[in-house]
Amino acid sequence: MDITDLANAQTVVVHDNLDELSAAVAQRIETLAAQAIATRGVFHLALTGGETPRRCYEQLRHLAIDWTHVQIYFGDERCMPAGDSQRNDKMARDTLLAHVPIPPENIHAMPAELGAQEAAIRYAAVLKMITPLDLTLLGMGEDGHIASLFPDNPATESNATVVPVFNSPKPPAERVSLGMNTLNASRQKIFLVAGAGKREALERIMRGVSLPAACITNAEWHLDLAVLPLT
Repeated sequence: MDITDLANAQTVVVHDNLDELSAAVAQRIETLAAQAIATRGVFHLALTGGETPRRCYEQLRHLAIDWTHVQIYFGDERCMPAGDSQRNDKMARDTLLAHVPIPPENIHAMPAELGAQEAAIRYAAVLKMITPLDLTLLGMGEDGHIASLFPDNPATESNATVVPVFNSPKPPAERVSLGMNTLNASRQKIFLVAGAGKREALERIMRGVSLPAACITNAEWHLDLAVLPLT
């Protein structure tokens, strides 16, 4: 299998390790932010959760980004109380947003504490004013899920802008996520995928299995050596 033939990918970049991947994606975000701000006066960025993006966010603290013109959104959120340590917006604040001069009103957290259904309705109203997003960051789970769109979950097939997610195979069972169409409509999509634990899902995508991650079109995939197929 040739990694450059990854289904639906716009480009595939392989980095030696997670640190190099994180630095490269951070620099890519810096470039895209500058371009969007120069062209449209604003950069609409959707962040992702998970361990792989954490180091990228730490790198972003030190780059020359005009944060006053950046609007932050989230790809998904767990339905837990605001400020809970397991929420994606808490991780993003701790690793990035609390360390850069971004106005608080530029950060658009998903109100997941209200429950998946209500949060989806309210966040769709927020996105209605700004879509498409300029850049959406994406991780990939070991089962090939993206955001909170899991294999065989009805939310993954929804055409809604923002979807409530129930019966998630990973706790908590209730979540809210950008819909597949919203993710694909983003002007730019960047995957950050690292570690041997994601290798099987990547191999399945390369064999043509239609996992949620494989349904994202024209994305940049940034991989580390550990995730690559062994043969």
